Amino acid sequence: MHHTLCDFILDIVQNSFEAGSRTVELEIEQDEARIGVRVTDDGRGMAPAELERAIDPFHTDGTKHRNRRVGLGLPFLRQAVELAGGTFGLRSARGEGTSVEFAFPLDHIDTPPVGDLPGMMLQALTSEGARELVVMRRLRRGTREAGYTVRRSELAEALGTLEDSGALALLGRFLESQENETAGSVQEGSGT
Repeated sequence: MHHTLCDFILDIVQNSFEAGSRTVELEIEQDEARIGVRVTDDGRGMAPAELERAIDPFHTDGTKHRNRRVGLGLPFLRQAVELAGGTFGLRSARGEGTSVEFAFPLDHIDTPPVGDLPGMMLQALTSEGARELVVMRRLRRGTREAGYTVRRSELAEALGTLEDSGALALLGRFLESQENETAGSVQEGSGT
């Protein structure tokens, strides 16, 4: 079950890698009123009929998750977005990749909590099958805007393997510092 927006995001990113993507781009933009997410990949993509089935909660292709009879990630996301009065978009073309885009109003009672963004990014960056993941985070409050971009390839170059506990601990602290610095930069009276 998806309890936070981070759960939805991680599910989509992992689906992108499972679709054979070499590069996945994750954009997270947030202001006082809404949070918007776009995940774009260069994986297998889907034909129109597959695209229709991807948002059907009673369908699964039977190959990606062999023990599941239904695929609930995108259908649950679309339902959650609709309940909260947000927006949802899914585009794909066979051989060209897929793009999932959604936004939630932050003040709606049915909007799930955002969750642990640095923790989700850490999991996404170290997912099985991950090749290149580019995470772009932007935060706006009033006229102030801040953000950061991280690339899996650059992090792996700096840290070596993204598999040992020391590198994972450093990466987790780095992502938390990026998020904290970004939030601090847009606070009222921060001088930035």
